[in-house]
Amino acid sequence: MSRIDMLTGKRANFGNSRSHSNIATRRRQNVNLQTVRINGKRLRISARTIKTLKKMAADAHGEK
Repeated sequence: MSRIDMLTGKRANFGNSRSHSNIATRRRQNVNLQTVRINGKRLRISARTIKTLKKMAADAHGEK
């Protein structure tokens, strides 16, 4: 299974890791995926997306 957020489509970020001698090697920063059940369906979404959904739900219900 690929590491892609099922709601936002967020993917891994690629860049270089630099050694002390400035040698560049490719590295990837994976998305922090969590399995969550929403409306009875299992979704693999990022921790950032979960935080945003909780904020949106609180705003909809008028909570602080």
